[in-house]
Amino acid sequence: MKDPVQRYAKGPLSVTFDPRVCTHSAVCVRGLYDVFDVSKKPWVNLDGASAERVVEQVKRCPSGALQFTVEASKG
Repeated sequence: MKDPVQRYAKGPLSVTFDPRVCTHSAVCVRGLYDVFDVSKKPWVNLDGASAERVVEQVKRCPSGALQFTVEASKG
Protein backbone atom coordinates (compact mmCIF):
# COMPACT_ATOMS: atom_id res chain seq x y z
CA MET A 1 0.00 0.00 0.00
CA LYS A 2 1.34 3.42 -0.98
CA ASP A 3 2.12 5.81 1.87
CA PRO A 4 -0.37 8.70 1.57
CA VAL A 5 1.87 11.10 3.51
CA GLN A 6 2.98 13.95 1.26
CA ARG A 7 6.46 15.41 1.76
CA TYR A 8 7.73 18.84 0.79
CA ALA A 9 11.26 20.13 1.39
CA LYS A 10 13.31 23.26 0.90
CA GLY A 11 16.76 23.51 2.38
CA PRO A 12 16.74 22.26 5.95
CA LEU A 13 12.93 22.55 6.27
CA SER A 14 10.68 19.58 5.55
CA VAL A 15 6.89 19.67 5.84
CA THR A 16 4.71 16.57 5.77
CA PHE A 17 0.98 16.30 5.31
CA ASP A 18 -1.04 13.23 6.29
CA PRO A 19 -4.47 13.39 4.65
CA ARG A 20 -5.72 10.55 6.88
CA VAL A 21 -5.42 12.88 9.89
CA CYS A 22 -6.59 16.16 8.33
CA THR A 23 -9.91 17.56 9.60
CA HIS A 24 -10.10 20.14 6.77
CA SER A 25 -10.29 23.11 9.13
CA ALA A 26 -8.37 25.17 6.51
CA VAL A 27 -6.30 26.89 9.21
CA CYS A 28 -3.24 26.44 6.99
CA VAL A 29 -4.86 27.99 3.93
CA ARG A 30 -6.40 30.93 5.76
CA GLY A 31 -3.21 31.62 7.67
CA LEU A 32 -0.63 31.37 4.90
CA TYR A 33 -2.26 31.23 1.48
CA ASP A 34 1.03 31.87 -0.36
CA VAL A 35 2.27 28.50 0.92
CA PHE A 36 -0.90 26.42 1.31
CA ASP A 37 -3.11 26.71 -1.78
CA VAL A 38 -5.39 23.75 -2.47
CA SER A 39 -6.19 25.06 -5.96
CA LYS A 40 -2.59 24.36 -7.07
CA LYS A 41 -0.53 21.24 -7.60
CA PRO A 42 1.48 20.75 -5.51
CA TRP A 43 -0.66 22.49 -2.94
CA VAL A 44 2.29 23.23 -0.63
CA ASN A 45 4.80 25.80 -1.94
CA LEU A 46 7.62 26.35 0.52
CA ASP A 47 8.88 29.23 -1.62
CA GLY A 48 5.79 31.23 -0.61
CA ALA A 49 7.12 32.38 2.77
CA SER A 50 10.13 32.21 5.05
CA ALA A 51 10.87 28.96 6.84
CA GLU A 52 10.01 30.68 10.13
CA ARG A 53 6.54 31.69 8.92
CA VAL A 54 5.88 28.20 7.53
CA VAL A 55 6.89 26.59 10.84
CA GLU A 56 4.64 28.94 12.82
CA GLN A 57 1.69 28.15 10.56
CA VAL A 58 2.28 24.40 10.66
CA LYS A 59 2.28 24.60 14.47
CA ARG A 60 -1.28 25.99 14.24
CA CYS A 61 -2.61 22.88 12.46
CA PRO A 62 -5.31 21.65 14.87
CA SER A 63 -5.30 18.03 13.69
CA GLY A 64 -1.55 17.52 13.44
CA ALA A 65 -1.89 16.53 9.78
CA LEU A 66 0.85 19.04 9.01
CA GLN A 67 4.20 18.44 10.67
CA PHE A 68 7.66 19.88 10.14
CA THR A 69 11.29 19.02 10.75
CA VAL A 70 14.33 21.24 10.47
CA GLU A 71 17.58 19.47 9.72
CA ALA A 72 20.42 20.63 11.91
CA SER A 73 23.22 22.33 10.06
CA LYS A 74 26.35 20.26 9.67
CA GLY A 75 29.50 21.82 10.78
